[in-house]
Amino acid sequence: MTDADCVAIAFHFDVMCPWAYQTSKWIRTVRESVPLHIDWRFFSLEEINREEGKKHPWEREWSYGWSMMRVAAMLRRSSMSDCDRFYEAAGKALHEESRKPHRPEVAAEICADLGLDPAVVQAAIEDPSTHDEVKADHDVVVAHGGFGVPTLVFPGDRHVYGPVVAPAPTGREAIDLWELTVAYSKVPHLYELKTPKSDADLVHIATVFRPYLEARDWQSKEKPAP
Repeated sequence: MTDADCVAIAFHFDVMCPWAYQTSKWIRTVRESVPLHIDWRFFSLEEINREEGKKHPWEREWSYGWSMMRVAAMLRRSSMSDCDRFYEAAGKALHEESRKPHRPEVAAEICADLGLDPAVVQAAIEDPSTHDEVKADHDVVVAHGGFGVPTLVFPGDRHVYGPVVAPAPTGREAIDLWELTVAYSKVPHLYELKTPKSDADLVHIATVFRPYLEARDWQSKEKPAP
């Protein structure tokens, strides 16, 4: 495989988002079969859904999703792979194991489990420039009209929200979804394909997301998508 054969995309995520986590599992499965480079980038649900008058996440000493991304940003400076591994492990902890990686001590445990220096958590929090890196990635999506994650950015700067799927497909279904997503990204002025959710779908989603719902220390507040 040459560099010319490899598709490069940016994947904007917030560790807190259960939908982004499922999509990240899918894109890693795709990467096993498709020459694909993933540039992991950030987007803050805390900021996009912030109520007027409340503090911005960068104004807090520790702010759940924002601070986990600051740790990922610190890791990304020297290794995109370490950023990837941290997101994968923190996401699994929250969305599959009902652990709380949004707490500093748990984030440090996850780093240690990965063979990374757990001191990176405190270092990221003590370095104000990690705020800047998370916010810069977030602002890129907002500038394109983005409102949530997962958001994928394809060559040509085409931003695609989604795919929104749970659980993450595997095998041939994962590749089919990849091919569909790539095709979607190539159609100018195509803004949305959406499947209505039945009551049975909502029960299914609640079942898939149960570990996350048990572990979160916040109430989700989401502004309507434009």
